[in-house]
Amino acid sequence: MKKIDKEKIKGVAGKGKGFFGEFKTFVLRGNVMDMAIGVIIGTAFASIVTALTDDFINPIINSIGGAEVKGQLKIWGGQYLNWGHFVTAIINFLIMALVLFLMLKAVNKLVGARKKKTEETPKVVKSDETILLEEIRDLLKKNK
Repeated sequence: MKKIDKEKIKGVAGKGKGFFGEFKTFVLRGNVMDMAIGVIIGTAFASIVTALTDDFINPIINSIGGAEVKGQLKIWGGQYLNWGHFVTAIINFLIMALVLFLMLKAVNKLVGARKKKTEETPKVVKSDETILLEEIRDLLKKNK
């Protein structure tokens, strides 16, 4: 039987577990999981915004100005340009951007308030004796 070199085994074991081990480490990192959760929540939120636009905002626009948001423009060959769908997508985008901006602003305000609390340290008021002792120390350093 061949003798097993323990140093070689330690070297191989320390290099990781190959492609799948590296992939597992990558996937299980906190920021990747946070990003995945954010994408899932964002997708669900997008469907809510689309429903809001289609079911509430578009009918209000239709009733006020009589403009048809679900408009089509017939072009050659029986094809249509769905400009209403495009306008709806722009409205959805603006609503999403506004909500995300407001959420980010609120989070930044909370983080800023937390930082201010940690940065604010109570000012130490020096007593007269401490000030006098510091002056004496400074004079002694100066005279040396």
